[in-house]
Amino acid sequence: MPENYYMYFITALLPLVVGAIFYNPKVMGNTWMKVNGFKEDDLKGGNMLMIFGLSYLYGIMLSLAFGYVVVHQTGVFQTMMPDILESGSQAQTEFNNLMASYGNNFRTFGHGAVHGLIFSVLFVLPVIAINAMFERRGWKYIGIHFIYWLITLVLIGGVLSKTLTWASL
Repeated sequence: MPENYYMYFITALLPLVVGAIFYNPKVMGNTWMKVNGFKEDDLKGGNMLMIFGLSYLYGIMLSLAFGYVVVHQTGVFQTMMPDILESGSQAQTEFNNLMASYGNNFRTFGHGAVHGLIFSVLFVLPVIAINAMFERRGWKYIGIHFIYWLITLVLIGGVLSKTLTWASL
């Protein structure tokens, strides 16, 4: 677990922040409502505490999972389990030496953003498109949601790649 694990909670806010901007009527909100056949009255009401609360919870889950995608050093840690957890073990010593030499490699915003882009194209787009096709939705629907997730995951990936830090074991 990183020293600054709170970054997961901060990046979990990004889907809400990006959504507030992206789905605003002045950006893509009107197009989104039209594609879904919504009127403004359809969107009034609802349990907003539950909607925002669950969205934040899912954002935490997404950030936790995505941290492992953008920070390659976590893969090294995982391959040395469980020996790495034993104080003074060879695995722990090797890991600390490796992190001292290579712990900051590929730890930039741009690197994480590229992972967000790749993940969006190779995972998010197919998931959205498959659901949309079975729901008989058009390409506008797919495009709107894909662009939202592309922006969101590029930001989450970039921030986590740049900011997550681990202490020596």
